[in-house]
Amino acid sequence: MKLGSALTHSATKAMLLGSGELGKEITICLQRYGVEVIAVDRYPNAPAQQIAHRCHVITMTDAEELRKIIDLEMPDIIIPEIEAIATNVLAEIEANGLCRVIPNARAIQLTMNREGIRTLVAETLQIPTSKYAFAENYGQLKKAVDDGIGYPCFVKPTMSSSGKGQTRVKKPEQLEEAWNYARFSGRVDTGKVIVESKVDFDFEITLLTIRALDVTGQIQTYFCEPIGHVQENGDYRESWQPQAMTQSALQTAQEIAKKVTDALGGVGLFGVELFIQGDNVWFCELSPRPHDTGMVTMVTQRQNEFELHVRAILGLPIDPSLQKHGASAVILSDIKSKEFYYTGLNQALSVPDSEIRLFGKPEALVNRRMGVALASAETVEKARNRATKAAALMGIHSE
Repeated sequence: MKLGSALTHSATKAMLLGSGELGKEITICLQRYGVEVIAVDRYPNAPAQQIAHRCHVITMTDAEELRKIIDLEMPDIIIPEIEAIATNVLAEIEANGLCRVIPNARAIQLTMNREGIRTLVAETLQIPTSKYAFAENYGQLKKAVDDGIGYPCFVKPTMSSSGKGQTRVKKPEQLEEAWNYARFSGRVDTGKVIVESKVDFDFEITLLTIRALDVTGQIQTYFCEPIGHVQENGDYRESWQPQAMTQSALQTAQEIAKKVTDALGGVGLFGVELFIQGDNVWFCELSPRPHDTGMVTMVTQRQNEFELHVRAILGLPIDPSLQKHGASAVILSDIKSKEFYYTGLNQALSVPDSEIRLFGKPEALVNRRMGVALASAETVEKARNRATKAAALMGIHSE
């Protein structure tokens, strides 16, 4: 594609819908190629807004507000970063040929809601998943659990991210509280929740899958080495690359990821989450964009997940190969404050082969991800120890 120069009449303009820490890294990569970036989010001074050429604060689930800002900026490319978006507007924009939506509007509509992606994967593509059901009221939820989902199970909003609204339910007395939490703690109240049975797996991976043009101009599918990760309450705490697994399981995982991303279409990087037990693989979830667990690629790959995403969007050559073993560990806040400061950076960076990324979020909230520690080493185990040690050395304090 032709690329202009930012802030000129020839500029190639990209609009981010969602401007968190992932969007910040995407912005950096876009700006390396002279792309003009407009960062949109629901709150001011989000991380990507701090470095974008322009920014806007809107309610992105409000179709009128979203359409107004798109008409004002007239971007060439729209890159969604979060789930809570009026996706019908993106479908209209794309259908009218006004700009490109990454990976495409249909993929965004299907993946931003757990009902859409789970139905596509399990029912249309016939790919193994956990047992699941959707419920529009507590009675339907209870019946689904009693009729076969069983305990323990997981109750989640159909539209959320980072574990918001998700509960692991161990016994019947917890079910109603989980229903209420899922309904009112997700990104958007869709009127439905999803309940899933527990899968007995050895570990969970993120398989970063890239659809990009090859030298002949044809779309090909590429894979990064699998990323292992630890989650608490549905939100990631650690990740590492590569995750050791059998060749058979890896091949199956790649086949599943390709089948799902082929069905979605478009170009860009997808974060495909999968459960692994021996040689068996189950589909879990998918993000049509860089994944939080993939931040580890900032120290393991020459082209990290953000660079891969941007290159795929711009039609540039990609290289997803692994260069070294590495790990990430999140830096969480344990306070709520708009006036806060960090300590421990000197000590954290004294850990061998470590790096710290502070996201620049304007407010600290309890259990909010404020940064990430990254580390590389000769082995994954050593890298994990370094990353967790560096993260633990960072402190967040109220003024």
